[in-house]
Amino acid sequence: MGKIILIVVIMALLSGCGHVVSKELIEIVDKDLTTAALFKDPDVHKGKIVMLGGVIASSKNTDEDTYLEVVEKELDYRGEPKDTDISHGRFLILYDGYLDTVIYARGREVVVVGEILGKKIRQLGETQYPYPLI
Repeated sequence: MGKIILIVVIMALLSGCGHVVSKELIEIVDKDLTTAALFKDPDVHKGKIVMLGGVIASSKNTDEDTYLEVVEKELDYRGEPKDTDISHGRFLILYDGYLDTVIYARGREVVVVGEILGKKIRQLGETQYPYPLI
């Protein structure tokens, strides 16, 4: 599916006053792309690098990859997801490899810097939901 530049940061394990993502990764993020624009049409932004965060809703391993379904939350000045009910929706993180789904479990906060791969349509409740795929 293409190379992914990916870092998943477990927020519960972080401390100190620095940003949760390295300066090198922050520098490659497309700062002109808004979260609202990404969620409106992920396919238009394929190949761009974004930084998103939120709370894991579910995680699933496949034969070669791990999918994290994340409820998006705005990031604060440190790059951590804010404790808010406001969200642009859900997005998927595709990790090329194995992540332990007990560690990357429902309710865990995460931040990702990665390439937009487009969208993936999946069942969410009674509807087909277009998830931005990172």
